[in-house]
Formats: sequence, structure tokens, C-alpha cells
Amino acid sequence: VQLQASGGGLVQVGDSLRLSCAASGFAFNGYAMAWFRLAPGKEREVVAVIGWKIGNPYYADSVKGRFAISRDNAKSTVYLQMNSLKSEDTAVYYCAASDYFLRTRPGDYAYWGLGTQVTVSS
Repeated sequence: VQLQASGGGLVQVGDSLRLSCAASGFAFNGYAMAWFRLAPGKEREVVAVIGWKIGNPYYADSVKGRFAISRDNAKSTVYLQMNSLKSEDTAVYYCAASDYFLRTRPGDYAYWGLGTQVTVSS
């Protein structure tokens, strides 16, 4: 199993970034996919979750209206479009896979990627 996240970088407040996570080694179409983030001095928190079937994704309140999660099952890839970035969005972003539907606890996720750093500078 492999989850390869990419797309992070150093941006300015108000900028946009799109993260990608390419998955392999498991039945991607049957798994919910999520983005979590870990900022210095804080606990890992869920950012967004998308199920394996059509429905409304879940977003943390802190990113609602700014971030959008999507998936391309043909490419086994999940995306996180991040707009209007704020300094508090600075964190390492991880993608994760779960065979539970739309869970938000890290413990419900079986597979994890290594993460990609997002730094938002003011």
C-alpha cells in the first residue's frame, strides 16, 4: 500500500494550492479518503473527507468555503484544492484511507501517506 502526497510548498496568505495523493496497493474505489494536517504544537486534525460513493464530503469548520476535496477513481487519486490560504493553514498535510464511511478520527484510517508540507507566509 502506498499513498504519495504532493503539491505542498511555500505560498503567501491568500494564495491557492492543490494537493494530490496518488494511491496504490488497495481497492481505492471502496475506501473513503481524507486529508489530515499536523501543525507544530497541535494535534493532528481532520481537514476533509470524501466517501467512495456520491455524497457530500465532510469539512472541518476551519476550512469550509475555502477548501475542496475531490477524487478521481480512474486515477486512484484524491485532491485537496486549498484557496484563500491563511497562516494558520501551515502544517504537514497527510492523506489517509479508510474502509469506514466519512469518519473523522485518525484511528479509523488504516493507510497513511508520508505528508507534504504547506507553509503559508504572511
